[in-house]
Amino acid sequence: MAEARTSTESTEPSAMIDPDADGTPGAVGRPGDGPSGRSVLAGWGQTRTALVLAVIALSLLLVGATAGMALRGSSAAPAGGIAVPSTDSVDAGFSRDMIVHHTQGTLMAYYAEQHTTDDEIAVMAYDIDATQTAQIGQMQGWLALWQLPQVTGEPAMGWMTSGSHAGMDMGTFVPTDPSAPMPGMATAAEMATLQSLRGEASDVMFLQLMIRHHQGGAAMMEDGAAHASSPVVRNFAAQMLQAQTSEIAVMTQMLAQRGASPLPAP
Repeated sequence: MAEARTSTESTEPSAMIDPDADGTPGAVGRPGDGPSGRSVLAGWGQTRTALVLAVIALSLLLVGATAGMALRGSSAAPAGGIAVPSTDSVDAGFSRDMIVHHTQGTLMAYYAEQHTTDDEIAVMAYDIDATQTAQIGQMQGWLALWQLPQVTGEPAMGWMTSGSHAGMDMGTFVPTDPSAPMPGMATAAEMATLQSLRGEASDVMFLQLMIRHHQGGAAMMEDGAAHASSPVVRNFAAQMLQAQTSEIAVMTQMLAQRGASPLPAP
C-alpha cells in the first residue's frame, strides 16, 4: 500500500481513517421510467429537472460528508490506519480534478437528455448525469472532512507528475498551466454547439464528446486506483474506471448504429 505524500504546507493534525470503509462510487437509481423506458425527468422540462438535480447534489454532498467521517477517523483508530491525506496528496488531487471533470460531464448529459427524442440516449444521459452528480457529492464531502480546500491554484493533474506517477500516459497534456483544460474536456465552442443541437445531431455529438471525455479521465482514475493512500479512494477510482470503460464500449456501439465514429482519443 502506497504511503500518502506529506506536504510542508499542511498544518492539519494527523488523524486516522478506517481502511475497511466502502469506497464504491455511488449511483442514483432512476426513480421511475415512463412506458417507453425513457427517464421520467425528460418530460418534466428544464426547470424541474434542474431542481431535482440540485436536490440530488445537495443530498449526495451530505452522503459524501458521512463517508468522509469514515475516512477521517480519529486518533483512537486501530493500528495500521492511514493518516488523513495532505493537500498535495493523490487522494486530494484526484478528488479536486475529478470534480471539475465530472461537472462538465453532467452538463453534457443534461443537454443530451433535454434535446433527444431517442429513449436509449435519454436513459444513457440520465444515468451518467445522476451517477456523476453522486460522485461529485462524495468527493466534495471527503475534501470537507479532510479540511482541505475544494479549489487550489495548482495546475490540473499536477499531483500525478512526481515520483512513480511521472510515467503515466496523459496524452499530450502537460500539467504546468493552471488554466489548461484536462484531457478529454470539451471546448467552450463544442459545449455551445451541443447545447444548440436537437434530435439525432445532438445524440451523435453527445456520444462523441462523452466517449472522449471518459477516455480523458481514465489516467486520473488509474493513478487514483494505484496510488491514493486511502483504500476508500483507491476502490472508488477503480470502480469508476471500470464503469466508464464499459460505458465507452456501449456508446461506441451506439455511435456505430447511428452511422458515426468516435472522435480521436485525447
